[in-house]
Amino acid sequence: MSDSHFFSQSYAEARDKFLSAADARGLAVQSHVHPLRGRDGETLAIDVARFGAADAKALLLLSSACHGVEGFCGSGVQNALLADPDFHQQAQAAGVAVLYVHGVNPWGFSWWRRWTEDNVDLNRNFLDFHAPRELPANPGYDALADAIVPDRWPAPEADAALWAYAAEHGMPAIQAAISGGQYNHPHGLFYGGDRPTWSNHGMRRILAEHGRQCARLGWIDLHTALGPCGHGERIFAGPDDQAALARARSWWGDCVTSMHDGSSSSAYLTGVMLGAARDECPQAEFTGIWLEYGTVPSEESCMALRADQWLQAHPDTDEATRTAIRKRVRDAFYVDNDAWKTRIVEQGLEAARQAVAGLSMA
Repeated sequence: MSDSHFFSQSYAEARDKFLSAADARGLAVQSHVHPLRGRDGETLAIDVARFGAADAKALLLLSSACHGVEGFCGSGVQNALLADPDFHQQAQAAGVAVLYVHGVNPWGFSWWRRWTEDNVDLNRNFLDFHAPRELPANPGYDALADAIVPDRWPAPEADAALWAYAAEHGMPAIQAAISGGQYNHPHGLFYGGDRPTWSNHGMRRILAEHGRQCARLGWIDLHTALGPCGHGERIFAGPDDQAALARARSWWGDCVTSMHDGSSSSAYLTGVMLGAARDECPQAEFTGIWLEYGTVPSEESCMALRADQWLQAHPDTDEATRTAIRKRVRDAFYVDNDAWKTRIVEQGLEAARQAVAGLSMA
């Protein structure tokens, strides 16, 4: 059977498949229900299934849909892992528990948006908002805000302004300006918020409940849209810890890149979700990566997000245009063909097995 059957066409279908796969594996599911409903009126939830003992000394966490629409990919990988008896036998023999966290941002997953219901990029939201300090500044975004999300769409003049900035400052600079995270423009892109989101609180509760008994914690957070189509880049994305980076490379290979040294396809980010592992599970030796699967060229994913953000400010837009923009977003973060899905599953299984092997080494 093709790996395509692990993937879905809607959040509701993806959630049903995950719940069924967990049940088939004999796992109970704990559901953290979202206060809002989905695009089709469906229940939204972060669903959690655990394989292994509650007091296991080693725990591997596998999470999907931190960035909403990216959950189409991540959910498929989770379903493939749940269906793999050899993976679970390996984990059981190694004494490693596995925690599946499905749909961390279920609202964005359902509505085909990257952001949460309050327009927050969850992977920029894990900051201490109560600390007596200013939130991280992004002067590049401030300078380009009106061009990034223009008043009308299409916007060739705004596009020209972005290309002019790139020509003057370089592509890494404009990537950092647009995607590095910003805290001054709540209706803009990559907004980190001014308080913890619902999904932030939910993820912290899950970590506290499941992660405080372990001595070693591994985390693979599944993402899409950076890098060559179909390639799964292993990006070290925890705190800037050289010992943890060396450990990640010993698990997943020297191909592991880092957002801290400029070797990854991602800009340097603040407030990333994986940082919560240190906050909520301080007793554990932590090793984590983003498994980032390429989809379309980064210019296209950026254009899709800009169009989508423009659409949010223009609710009177005709239905044909709305549908086209929404589809453009989903296509930018999910390649709906069998060959891509097969590559995604192969790399996801490999990374999970490598993590179990790494965690089993006391």
